[in-house]
Amino acid sequence: MKKVSSGIKTADKVFHVATGIAASSPVLFLLAIAAVVVVQSIPSIRLMGWHFITGIEWNVGNTYGALMHKNGVTAAAGASFGALPFIIGTLASSVIALMIAIPVALFTALILAYRLHGWVQWIVSILVELLAGIPSVVIGLWGMVVLAPFVAHGLGPVLTHVGVLIPYFRGPVGTGMGLLTSGIVLAVMVVPIITATTRDLLQQVPVLYREGGIGLGMTTWEVVRYIAVPYIREGFIGAIALGWGRAMGETMAVLMVSGNAINFLPHNLYSPISSMAAVIASQLDSAMSDGSGMAVHALSELALVLLGLTLLTNLLARLLVSRTHHRRQGVRA
Repeated sequence: MKKVSSGIKTADKVFHVATGIAASSPVLFLLAIAAVVVVQSIPSIRLMGWHFITGIEWNVGNTYGALMHKNGVTAAAGASFGALPFIIGTLASSVIALMIAIPVALFTALILAYRLHGWVQWIVSILVELLAGIPSVVIGLWGMVVLAPFVAHGLGPVLTHVGVLIPYFRGPVGTGMGLLTSGIVLAVMVVPIITATTRDLLQQVPVLYREGGIGLGMTTWEVVRYIAVPYIREGFIGAIALGWGRAMGETMAVLMVSGNAINFLPHNLYSPISSMAAVIASQLDSAMSDGSGMAVHALSELALVLLGLTLLTNLLARLLVSRTHHRRQGVRA
């Protein structure tokens, strides 16, 4: 018995240590990544200051010429780094993606949860989840070959007529490579994430609640509006936050369809753009040739801004969920 008891205690200790390490590893990974990005960003922060956030010009300078010294750091002559076009491109394309994805995902989830049954529901659910597994480069290729020409010759010319009411819709459509195409491609990638999460949440709404609403004479739309959606509100906000984080961090697909614009602010819905993640991917190789290393430090600072925006998005979602939860608890009390 003593041997058995000793073995159980040893296994219990191993279990506690293993679970402790596993539970702390996400925090440790996040801190390690953040620390590396912050340390690598310091020279760029010292060189550019707040102008990095507000500036438009991104110029690595003469990487094969003389070096300049400014604010205690060394950079290539003529180097200047302004991230504003990439910040706006990231936020604008991800917001467009959410505007398209949220209603599509919600209605798809409602159909999967309440309308389809049996093998039909299983097949459609599998297809939605498979869409989330398609590599981003494949979706980017589809965006280049199919979507961009459609935007240039079909959707874009139609939307320009809306420019009478919304000036941002007015202007030349160009090749179709730009903000609108990037937003639609990101929406395709975000929809399955929000849909799968929302479907699972809707299936957790008690059947008695929905049947009670129908028994009171509610229509299907009223049951969804007043019972199902309020019941899953907190989880739905979390699903949107997940989708937004994915949209802001997407790299390859946006790089392929955005037009890869640098030193250029979008002036309409069809303007070429570039996102922070796409710029890091496209500029890193050439940045390595900068003898001063400042180009790499600038990309690190861009990654720091992207990391901060992503964390801020998740924190805002948490606050919204918390406020909604407390409000609901107050109403029940």
